[in-house]
Amino acid sequence: MSETLQPARAVSPGEIIEMELEARDWTQRDLAEIMGRPPQAVSEIIRGVKQITPETALELAQAFGTSPEVWANLETYYRLQLARRRSGDGGAGIATRSKLYSLLPVADLVRRGWLRAADAAEDLEREVRDLLGGDPQALIPAVSFRHSEARGPEHGAQVAWVARVRQLAERQDVPPFDYGRLADAIPHLRRLAALPEQVAAVPPLLTSLGVRFVIVPPLPKTYIDGVLCDAERAPIIGLTLRYDRIDSFWFTLMHELAHLMLGHHALHLDNFDDKEQRRDAQEIAANTKARAWLLDQGALAAWVSRTHPYFSRQKIEHFAAAQQLHPGVLLGQLMFDETVGYKHLRALLVKVSPHLQDWSDTAYSGR
Repeated sequence: MSETLQPARAVSPGEIIEMELEARDWTQRDLAEIMGRPPQAVSEIIRGVKQITPETALELAQAFGTSPEVWANLETYYRLQLARRRSGDGGAGIATRSKLYSLLPVADLVRRGWLRAADAAEDLEREVRDLLGGDPQALIPAVSFRHSEARGPEHGAQVAWVARVRQLAERQDVPPFDYGRLADAIPHLRRLAALPEQVAAVPPLLTSLGVRFVIVPPLPKTYIDGVLCDAERAPIIGLTLRYDRIDSFWFTLMHELAHLMLGHHALHLDNFDDKEQRRDAQEIAANTKARAWLLDQGALAAWVSRTHPYFSRQKIEHFAAAQQLHPGVLLGQLMFDETVGYKHLRALLVKVSPHLQDWSDTAYSGR
């Protein structure tokens, strides 16, 4: 990297003034009388005690036959050199922090405890490298996530969120992953969708199958529901629970598992509000498999045809019971399909976070 060469010593405007006086065989008192200033004021300017103001620059220009910019620039450059020497690193620490803050939401990461607060820029950079597993300036542009440009998620924040998911998942000791064992376990996993409290059994079941599972709340402007990463070696599923509802939990979980079972090994960062993402071929395939695992789609279509347009709570609960499924999961699919409005019977969309505290980011932070 090229460096800007700096003079070994900062030359003050006073030294230049003294050179001008010597060339003209003037004394400081002579200059004071020419400028109409007290001799003490001229002495302080030459010694650097007083800074050259715009007014003084004009007077020196008239006295020596130069432009006022000469003296204003000399003063500015001299003070800048002094400031660089006082800062020690020439402002490199500020530049490093500026780079990190432009790449990542550093303040949010510190508030969450993902990074430790650091006064020294090199310590902060070390913290970021530890979180991301490498140089942020190289890693962040290299990671490509599908998202809606209209909503403009923070790319660096998405990378940091995935890094945190990986960081927590690496603390889990799991057996080797096997596709056959996971396929055999899907029906058992699906039966856990009948009651809200049964979601507590999901993470232990997944980890017993070699699938690491963590919950990390989203960072601002990331618009993430879930992720599948490291599918080729030790699969990790991370959820945000940004919609803390039983329907969102089960659909996101099954969607990520579908990516895994379908062999979609690239990192999948999912945002189910993104209509552009819904048109992606792999997303369509994962959606289709997730829906089939959760609900008999043929039976659902027939029931919707019979029931439309009057989807009462009693009818939803009756069909969900026949499917051995919590009615909130059924309602969530009806909303997703725009069969019912998003304000319809929302009391059925119960929270799941109280049953998953042991697998959340805050729980890991306390360990």
